[in-house]
Amino acid sequence: MMLAIPDLLDKEGVARVRSIIDAGEWQDGNATSGHQSALAKKNEQLPEDGAAAKEAGRIVLDALGRSPLFIAAALPLKIFPPLFNRYRGGDRFGTHVDNAVRIHRGSEFRVRTDLSATLFLEDPAAYEGGELVVEDNLGAQATKLPAGHLLLYPASSLHRVEPVIAGARVASFFWVQSMVRDDMARTILFDLDRSIQAIAADRGQADAEVIRLTGVYHNLLRCWADS
Repeated sequence: MMLAIPDLLDKEGVARVRSIIDAGEWQDGNATSGHQSALAKKNEQLPEDGAAAKEAGRIVLDALGRSPLFIAAALPLKIFPPLFNRYRGGDRFGTHVDNAVRIHRGSEFRVRTDLSATLFLEDPAAYEGGELVVEDNLGAQATKLPAGHLLLYPASSLHRVEPVIAGARVASFFWVQSMVRDDMARTILFDLDRSIQAIAADRGQADAEVIRLTGVYHNLLRCWADS
């Protein structure tokens, strides 16, 4: 499932994050690349253990915790600390697949990458190119979202960032280990959850069918979840 989550950060949140990361010390993006990625990647990145990435990452994590849509879609168990990248002057990231496991540098914290996430931090009119292209069974889906919007998609997908030929594309990116490993199972739970919420809005939380379907949701989650 690929899902856009609008306004994870509002304008003030985006401005706050940008004020932190724009003042940071950027480095070659291949500092955190695996072998395959390093062959395809040309961009800049904030050091993951640097003060700017940590401070801005806390803002992103707080926003994720306040987003019912993100929680319903990702069912997060662990979230890799957000990283930040910048593309300009022809920078691009060729087609690749993310590593199955990411280990946070200097620690034993590791995440199975069930989901990849990109949080756009620049107005799409401010740069040319830079679309995030994700390949799925429907073909290649090109996405370029407004600043503050998040794209969530299976980390197993082949994906790329098209060359940025004018301006600068700035984003946060990270990975999620879900309580539910299987993408199809997560999609079923997400669709069921959204339907329950719609019925509850019409009939009320105490409606017998809402209660019954909520029980079905939690029983399915109980069958599929790791904790």
